[in-house]
Amino acid sequence: MKFYVDVNAKRGGDGSKEKPFVRIQEAADIALPGDEVIVAPGIYRENVHPVHAGRPDKRIIYRSSKKLAAHISGAEELKGWVKDSGHENVWKAYVDNDLFGDFNPYTNLVSGDWFIATFIAHRGDVYLNGKSMYEVTDLEKVFKPERNKASWDPDFTVYTWYCEQDTENNRTIFTANFQGKDPNTENVEISARKACFFPQTTGVGYITFSGFTVSQAATQWAPPTAFQEGMIGPHWSKGWIIEDCEIYESKCSGISLGKYRQAGNDNKWLYEKYKDGTQTERDCILQAQREGWSKESVGSHIVRRCNIHDCGQTGIVGHLGGVFSLIEDNHIHHINNKQNLAGAEIGGIKMHAAIDVIYRHNHIHHCTRGIWLDWQAQGTRVTGNLFHDNTLPNLPENPAPEEFSGNGEDIFIEVSHGPTLLDNNIFLSDRSVKMCSQGIALVHNLICGALTAVGIGTDNGSRTLKSARYTPYHVQHRTEVAGFMTFLHGDDRFYNNIFVQGRLRKALKERMESNTNQGGGWDDDNVVAGTWPFDGYPTFEEWDKEFEGYCGMGSAPSDRYYMHLPVWTGGNLFVNGAKPCDKELNYEISDVKADIRIKKDEKGWHLEGNLADILSKTLLKDELVDTDKLGFAFEPEQRYESPDGTDIIFDKDIIGSERKEGNLPGPFANISEIGSVISKD
Repeated sequence: MKFYVDVNAKRGGDGSKEKPFVRIQEAADIALPGDEVIVAPGIYRENVHPVHAGRPDKRIIYRSSKKLAAHISGAEELKGWVKDSGHENVWKAYVDNDLFGDFNPYTNLVSGDWFIATFIAHRGDVYLNGKSMYEVTDLEKVFKPERNKASWDPDFTVYTWYCEQDTENNRTIFTANFQGKDPNTENVEISARKACFFPQTTGVGYITFSGFTVSQAATQWAPPTAFQEGMIGPHWSKGWIIEDCEIYESKCSGISLGKYRQAGNDNKWLYEKYKDGTQTERDCILQAQREGWSKESVGSHIVRRCNIHDCGQTGIVGHLGGVFSLIEDNHIHHINNKQNLAGAEIGGIKMHAAIDVIYRHNHIHHCTRGIWLDWQAQGTRVTGNLFHDNTLPNLPENPAPEEFSGNGEDIFIEVSHGPTLLDNNIFLSDRSVKMCSQGIALVHNLICGALTAVGIGTDNGSRTLKSARYTPYHVQHRTEVAGFMTFLHGDDRFYNNIFVQGRLRKALKERMESNTNQGGGWDDDNVVAGTWPFDGYPTFEEWDKEFEGYCGMGSAPSDRYYMHLPVWTGGNLFVNGAKPCDKELNYEISDVKADIRIKKDEKGWHLEGNLADILSKTLLKDELVDTDKLGFAFEPEQRYESPDGTDIIFDKDIIGSERKEGNLPGPFANISEIGSVISKD
């Protein structure tokens, strides 16, 4: 059955094409498996919560009748601004708190585990023409705003707002500096709802959400140890498809594929303090397993062809609930650019337990971190993606402290045992891969930044005591926990990659040399490209020799079970001063000076420069890489294979062209393809 919704229709409709519903929720209350909800163009200021689940063979489909024209907004318009006497740019507005119902975003703060609590922020925002202004916690900074150089858009940081409660009259008072604009003639809105399309209960599966614009909800910080909110999300169910949407200006996260609210363990570290966050995370994983987390009940979602941007924490977030999912052909950009939220859960995509998740053909750029795969990246594949400009905002050569508070990178893989596969990607940021893990394979990538944090970052930051992070690994292609182990480091593979030393910016180089961000072993601040951080790691033959003559108990004490695991290499090309490791095999150093850039034109994004010239001079022509060559990740004893257990053969390149024997290093099968369009976003 088809139900029709039109915000401009008369109230009292029956959902027919002739008499459509006015609100999407009217259809969501009654839509059953096999039904389709068709939504006409317009702004729908509501928080839709689907009531009924679909079935694998009869999905419930919510579709914008015209792509992106049906806009679900978490915001309300705010008119009636009054100019503050004596201050040309400052205005006040008064909002009756009845507007917010039982949730007032301006009495609720952003908070949660791993959120840096010195950043004070309400869950709500004030928007000028669709763009969030900057909250200040001192009213004087509305009258005398200060330009914040830490933002990616420092000129807009002088558009400030402040809120306070008038409890006697039950209203929220807003004071804002519009820098000469008249808020009564501009489009000014305020956040009013927690979400835009999100079930209130778990288990509402097999929903398709297609073609909507979604924006401006007052979402909460989404750590792995809490209920993870997003403007859109399946809320711990199975089989959603989120496609062809534009998603922007979430306070924290755009899409959540994450965790339900667990009784007795929701931000427990924040509120109870005594048990460390990593232990409460281990607890929540096992609690989820006891409470029904399985391949049959949760995950297997698809997020495709979405434009996700300008969210405060993440474009996509998830823990446990995103397993077995496919995230492909998305454009994710400008995440955490305001720099008004901070903590250990920020990225274009931030997912824990990305078990058998495939990230394919996404374009991720201008985020403070591209993808962060944290804990249990097992069977995870990142393939054919374009990464660039994932770094600190507008980093100058000699930054002031407030401009340079940390590093970013294209992808961060943290405390995971693998197998994690990165193939046919283009990494163009200063730092390409942060590797606080083991069991990672890099195959046929173009890597123009550094490998960072090799051999460190897996302890928990204790000042003087040992604090190894024991992390679970799982039954192969399942969610059941198979064991826990800390990290020996290594167990990594590098085949047929091109490593290019990009521009060494003075500030980053000086930071690396002084290692000011070390902080107990979290990061080495490396910006020198190549596999050289693996100097001293054994080859398989050297590691295997440690076990010769070993006969179990009674043997002399040995470090064989605690030394670094081996590293495998072959067919890698090093350009522009990128450095090979001391055990590199079958490699080549190019003496051609590299000039590799990303450019956008009317056709899309493509590479410019002289990569073709570099490859025309290489003698490297290596054999095809496949699952057999990669072997298996040590701790889970799992092969580098597809989620269905079939082998992977790397016989296709980043744009789908065929590789043959004697293939080139890097993501392109043929030199003639190097200028081809990589992304159309």
